[in-house]
Amino acid sequence: MKIDTLPFNNAQIQGAQKREWLLEHSPQHLEQCSSLIERALRLRSRATSRSTLVLGAGACTEVPLAALCRASDEVVLADLDLAAMQRGCEVLTFPAQRRQVQLVQADLTGEVSAHLARLIKLQPWRNLVAQGAQAVFDAAAQCLEQCPVPDPPEFAEHLLSGEFGVVISSLVLSQLFSYPILDVLEHIQTLAPSLLGEQERHHRYQEATQKFRLRIIHAHLHLLRNLIDVGGIVVLLSDIRGFVFNVHGTDHDASHRRSIPLVPRTLPELVERHFSVIEEQKWEWLTDLPEKERPGRGYEVVGYVLKASE
Repeated sequence: MKIDTLPFNNAQIQGAQKREWLLEHSPQHLEQCSSLIERALRLRSRATSRSTLVLGAGACTEVPLAALCRASDEVVLADLDLAAMQRGCEVLTFPAQRRQVQLVQADLTGEVSAHLARLIKLQPWRNLVAQGAQAVFDAAAQCLEQCPVPDPPEFAEHLLSGEFGVVISSLVLSQLFSYPILDVLEHIQTLAPSLLGEQERHHRYQEATQKFRLRIIHAHLHLLRNLIDVGGIVVLLSDIRGFVFNVHGTDHDASHRRSIPLVPRTLPELVERHFSVIEEQKWEWLTDLPEKERPGRGYEVVGYVLKASE
């Protein structure tokens, strides 16, 4: 499953070295993330829980972990990648702060990738490939349509309902649905490489992927709302588009870059359906500069500070 590669991928793109790179090439990204998180901490009601939760914490590249510790009685980091969270805690130099931090290793979708893998395994793929692209992508669509999506996901005693005064979803939303969808496409590519790219021509498959994305987003928003205490605040940070560019310095020039949507355009409406928006910011950040034949990459991001709707 694609999600199994998360620790390896995170080791390449997260942590102290990446933070130093971002300070040089995309300082506004770190500033915006910190600003929204710190505002949420200030807005938290005095009567509200002083426990803070970070979903998709990884190595805390964008998360001001020391500031969270200073403003909280307890900080819980939740991610599938335990090693990354352990690396993230290395920035804490005081033993007292390290004792404040709890690590929860969890698939934040509630095991959606595992559910989907079982459905993929049940399909007679070799027979379907012999029948052609329509049969293959209809079967892929069926897997996505039938895949259970816990709404909201539950994590036993680790993450309890109403336990946290601030809950932060840290640039994880698009991964929650993109990794399972990539599992489907990579399985098809392994069996029938000639079908790579064909998915764009199949209406049922496209509709199934869109509905799958929306189910995952709804479940994640329900999870955020479920976890906050009365008077609690949510920070939602999410990539909304990726882009590639070939010439250094042209990343802001639309004529020199190609954009790739990552989340449905209806995300703002979905957020407003579940929460009252206190603040919304948009910005861009770079993950790689172009080198020789490899293009540079970056993302457009939206950041929200939210409270539960009355």
